[in-house]
Amino acid sequence: GNPLYNGTYRPQGQLGAVNNGQSSNGFWKLWILDNAQPDAGYLSSWRIVFGYNPAKPIIFTSSDLPIVVINTNGQTIQDEPKITADMGIIYNGPGARNFLTDPYNNYNNKIGIEYRGSTSQGFPQKPFGIETRDSSGAELDTSLLELPSEHDWILYPPYNDKSLTRNVLTYDLSRKMGHYAARTKFCELVLNGQYQGIYVLMEKLKRDKHRINIATLDTSDVSGDDLTGGYIFKIDKLSGNGGGGWNSNYLAATHPNNQGIFFQYEYPDDNSIVVQQESYIQSYVDSFEYALNSISLTDTVNGYRHFMDVNSFIDYFIINEVSHNVDGYRISTFLNKNKDSKGGKLRAGPVWDFNIAYKNANYCNGNSTSGWAYDFGAYCGGDPNQIPFWWNKLMTDVRFKNELKCRWLDLRSTVLTTTNINAFIDSIVTITAEARQRHYALWPIIGVYVWPNPSPIPSSYTAEITLLKNFISSRIAWLDNYMPGTCTVGAENLAEASQEFVVYPNPAKADLTLKFKASKQEENTIQVYAATGQLVFEQRVKTSVAGLQQIKLQVPQQLMTGIYLVKLTSPTRELIQKVSIEN
Repeated sequence: GNPLYNGTYRPQGQLGAVNNGQSSNGFWKLWILDNAQPDAGYLSSWRIVFGYNPAKPIIFTSSDLPIVVINTNGQTIQDEPKITADMGIIYNGPGARNFLTDPYNNYNNKIGIEYRGSTSQGFPQKPFGIETRDSSGAELDTSLLELPSEHDWILYPPYNDKSLTRNVLTYDLSRKMGHYAARTKFCELVLNGQYQGIYVLMEKLKRDKHRINIATLDTSDVSGDDLTGGYIFKIDKLSGNGGGGWNSNYLAATHPNNQGIFFQYEYPDDNSIVVQQESYIQSYVDSFEYALNSISLTDTVNGYRHFMDVNSFIDYFIINEVSHNVDGYRISTFLNKNKDSKGGKLRAGPVWDFNIAYKNANYCNGNSTSGWAYDFGAYCGGDPNQIPFWWNKLMTDVRFKNELKCRWLDLRSTVLTTTNINAFIDSIVTITAEARQRHYALWPIIGVYVWPNPSPIPSSYTAEITLLKNFISSRIAWLDNYMPGTCTVGAENLAEASQEFVVYPNPAKADLTLKFKASKQEENTIQVYAATGQLVFEQRVKTSVAGLQQIKLQVPQQLMTGIYLVKLTSPTRELIQKVSIEN
């Protein structure tokens, strides 16, 4: 709402739980959090009146979503360190109903739990970091809700994203573009006997063969190829970080207050990384930035391409611009580098934290369908978290822009059609249909301002979905008109132009042609994956000479119409393209 705040309000949650069922007579204190800067407010008066017809608590007994039950056994959850608790998950399979009285059949063991996030911790519905443990308290790798086995997990509440879709949608788009992104499962949470609403169980970004698949880096890896990877680091707010990292030698793209860029260690973290590894990754990134900032940035030998995986940066750019992510490039921005023997160039991603993207931020042009997200400094130059100069420099390279344009046109005919995007949004609407009624009864925020929702605020869930779809349609139309570059090569010549990997025709009905560059005689594996991650086809191909290679594949007739990923793996690299199959 807007000041003055007067009227009748409903508590978020069960007010009776505040005082453990005791009498409400006595003294009450009102706590006000006003975090809208730079304005200030004041309290003139307040009162609380209890009626004779109290609201009935939400009775939660069953769900068509998995049910997660956590008991902290009287302990208070905090923002580090994790406390030990009990967790059970009830999941009777696709299409089956889950009852709170059912046995814990998906997980039943100890966990470590803590609050996570920065701004999101201020919301009534809290985000949690989870570590699955055995009865002795040791880390326990386990599969939750059919996701690959690990011990680090996140329970994410889509509180200020009333569509419930933004993060899940973005991660799905990124995977369909051929990149790893956190896998997700909708569920409902009961914490210490209290219903908490809809949550998203999701993978935490970390080095793992099922997640960010780069080489392990031990403290003994201090020389040679072993020293060159793998590394994960990020550009982010400092909250929740142990303080480890380093400052870029270059100021941010916009720096009226001398804003710089701080890179934070993620893997190895600041407690594990050794001096030689710190020196190596800092030197590598500095060399990349030096090359990108020099007059020889486009040089084929010494330019930025020597250090940077161009395709990953192009796709990272596209997904941040489609969503017009106000946090893009400057917060929750992950980067990684594998060993030199496994490709070894700096990669952008995985994508992370898009809950205030797609017109869900009322500041810094975040609710506009026009303008560039990478030009954040033009709207909010005084913000301390600015964007590296990289993106402005890349936009001075004609070749980069042309490749960006070609990739954009390719994605617009497959993954990024509004039909495909809207269909995925509709699938979330269907999945959450029943649970939403309970969720928004507990958290009555539809039609109500929650930071940083822009005005006008949709008055219904249906209107929230309409707003999201309309924004995406208008945003993509703007990008169609303003995406820089010129794409002059046809599909059959694209491999030669990009020196990477192309699959055509696209869409395909019968045969697929693969073109790629081979630097030497080598063994290649070609795999075709469904959008769900299921391997549906595999073939081994040995190249006899270096140079441009052309291979024909016969599309299996049993493949259903849909989007598939074609993966080419050699001893030194992995290349991925997506293709639409129409049988």
